Amino acid sequence: MTTITETNPYLLGNFAPVSTEIQAENLKVIGEIPTELRGMFVRNGPNPQFSPIGQYHWFDGDGMLHGVQLENGQATYRNRYIRTFGFEREQEAGKAIWSGLLEPPQLDNPYGPGKNTANTALVWHSGKFLAVWEGGEPHQIQLPSLDTVGTVNFEGKLTSAFTAHPKVDPVTGEMLFFGYSLFQPPFLQYGIVSPEGELVKLIPIELPVGVMMHDFAITEHYTIFLDFPFTFRPERMAEGQPIFLFEAETPSRFGILPRHGESSDIRWFESPSCYSFHTLNAYESGDEIVLIACRMELTNALGITQENANSAGNTPYLYEWRFNLQTGAIQERSLGDLACEFPRINEKYLGRKNRYGYAGKSKLGEMPLFDGLLKYDLETGKTEIHSFEPHCYGGEAVFVPHPQANSEDHGWLLTFVYHEASEQSELIVLDAQNFTQPAIARIIMPQRVPYGFHGAWVAAEQFA
Repeated sequence: MTTITETNPYLLGNFAPVSTEIQAENLKVIGEIPTELRGMFVRNGPNPQFSPIGQYHWFDGDGMLHGVQLENGQATYRNRYIRTFGFEREQEAGKAIWSGLLEPPQLDNPYGPGKNTANTALVWHSGKFLAVWEGGEPHQIQLPSLDTVGTVNFEGKLTSAFTAHPKVDPVTGEMLFFGYSLFQPPFLQYGIVSPEGELVKLIPIELPVGVMMHDFAITEHYTIFLDFPFTFRPERMAEGQPIFLFEAETPSRFGILPRHGESSDIRWFESPSCYSFHTLNAYESGDEIVLIACRMELTNALGITQENANSAGNTPYLYEWRFNLQTGAIQERSLGDLACEFPRINEKYLGRKNRYGYAGKSKLGEMPLFDGLLKYDLETGKTEIHSFEPHCYGGEAVFVPHPQANSEDHGWLLTFVYHEASEQSELIVLDAQNFTQPAIARIIMPQRVPYGFHGAWVAAEQFA
């Protein structure tokens, strides 16, 4: 069984993989790179090395890193596959040997039923740069070479999966994470890694059923889990239904746990059914926990057709929940009427009250395209738009604080943008305080950079 690449939109245009790993120095720059920008912007994303088996989903591709190192106003580009166990086995075989999310698990695959692609996000913690994927352990990456060092299991203490969105507390230096299981209780594990890189806590949290839990949030003293009804029920297969299904009649649950508490300390809050892939931030305000995330009424993320699956309810918008720890009450409200995804903040404010948030501006349609960026002022309610040129699309923008920052939004936003007409990719640098203005620097890439997922900025002094 093979994929018909001519008709799979995630293998066409700028979703299509690139096959060549290159390095190029002294890249052409339109405008000027600020000399204070010293470090490396790296973005992760799916890039299948071989024609997929069966139906291909965007989430399936092998992880590839695209990195741009900035120093003294100059730029160097390199891209590298992440050398996972699965990547190396398929490279040896000269073909794909794992199918993807849209195919039944390969229970007879001698290497295991699934492949850790390491293709989703990136985090710097305790002197290590990690590529992360929610179905397995992280992979350590060397900077600036982007070479794969190997997997990280925290000296054998990691016995669960590891989220694609760990949170590094900017004050304590702790890295908090979770891992979910689809097949067996307790379905969720919660962990804490010390500032020195030691896994010091891993506790089970009971859920009623396995769910796809992509992200979570932290505050100064609490951790928030998102138990949304995108469920995994093997018994549905016997009835000819999808094994994954969004259960629109099932409430959504938010679990709030003291950061260093035990599983018995968790409190659950229920709200109307919804789904969220990504959180912007959370913080404490008096008796309340405030959570801000991109919220949808439902999701058909795995291409599962169901009633209303292609309605406007499948579109994410920025949203706020307030959970009162004294009364148990929930308040919720929309924070904007523009479709958005891939929310980011100045991460020095992670878990604390922040004023500004940034996100990709979704171009409504069948494909996950972003025709601009959004800047939210959560204090005034104002939303600014940075629009890309016509037929140009980007992705997640990473905020880089100015080394001498005097305010929360004093810094830059970096993201890759693709020009469909010229088939050219570039890394753009925006002044976050002059958000609607043209990019102050456009760094021309030596080859096409496919659309991807999440990026990170690592300052030069961190990896020197």
